[in-house]
Amino acid sequence: MARDLGRHNIRVMTIAPGSFETPLMTAAAESVQLGIKKGIAFPQEFGQGQEFAHLVTSIIENTYLNGTTIRIDAGARLAKL
Repeated sequence: MARDLGRHNIRVMTIAPGSFETPLMTAAAESVQLGIKKGIAFPQEFGQGQEFAHLVTSIIENTYLNGTTIRIDAGARLAKL
């Protein structure tokens, strides 16, 4: 898609967010929240909206970024079942 839209001076970027503090997440049982946080490398906490917004701003300001996905998940990985 980035190659197709590039000729029109349009960049394509995606963000793959991890677990962020949302009303749904804060409504989850504490045991569920702790289980999710254990899968986060560092820092073992939920992301905040301003951290996501900061990444969006960085993507907009860096015009050389194009055609990729940026993960913002503090190194989180799903636990083995």
